[in-house]
Amino acid sequence: MADLLKGKIAIVTGAGSGMGRQISELFVKEGAKVMLADINPDGLKQTAAEIDAKGDATSTVITNVAKEADIVNMVKQTIDTYSKVDILVNNAGIVDNIKTVENMTDDVWDRVLAINLTGPFKAAREVIKYMLQQKDGGNIINMASVGGLFGSRGGVAYTATKHGIIGLTKNIAATYGIYHHIRSNAIAPGNIATNIQKTINDPDELGMKAMSAIGGMTAPGGKPEQIAQVALFLASDQSKFVNGAVITADGGWTAM
Repeated sequence: MADLLKGKIAIVTGAGSGMGRQISELFVKEGAKVMLADINPDGLKQTAAEIDAKGDATSTVITNVAKEADIVNMVKQTIDTYSKVDILVNNAGIVDNIKTVENMTDDVWDRVLAINLTGPFKAAREVIKYMLQQKDGGNIINMASVGGLFGSRGGVAYTATKHGIIGLTKNIAATYGIYHHIRSNAIAPGNIATNIQKTINDPDELGMKAMSAIGGMTAPGGKPEQIAQVALFLASDQSKFVNGAVITADGGWTAM
């Protein structure tokens, strides 16, 4: 243990599985206390049991990031429990079956935007209220995607939200990072083995054709713990001069 996050308080959304669980586990190992947030209570319990058997380093809060009241409660519980919040990891997200514009329904569009973009915006807005009052400011890490860098790494709603999350990240960095002490960076994972892939159950034919054309079906596979290592770097003082960056972690897929 290097204690890179000793004394830090973090919120991780989507902590009930996948990258969120691995990020939370690594943060705890590095000395942080973590508010585990997820819509799935069973996933939360499992994460807490696996990474913090004694219950000393984590707390849990059931959170649907599509609901503003849940986001406000998530941050309030963090402040009530730990008196501050140093790090927000906006990790929760969903995919859209790689649907193209003509096959995208209003319901799916609205849901993907609410979870992938509006939720992170509202979470950032809520924590910034407290971070502005803290001497050391704070640190916001947003989970983007290679889908936010290109046009054919996902469906239209997913792609739009991941481009949007990069814009959100850079705007926070250019304002609060420059004129206050609140850093904001994003991670753009490629093909990572998580439960989110299991929700692709009705892929769009044209969307899949476009994905296949750029090697999407043979993209290098990564593990959630590899993304957690990137998150740790961004959360720690090792990246103190990194602000407004998008770190691509895709095994070289987009370099081809």
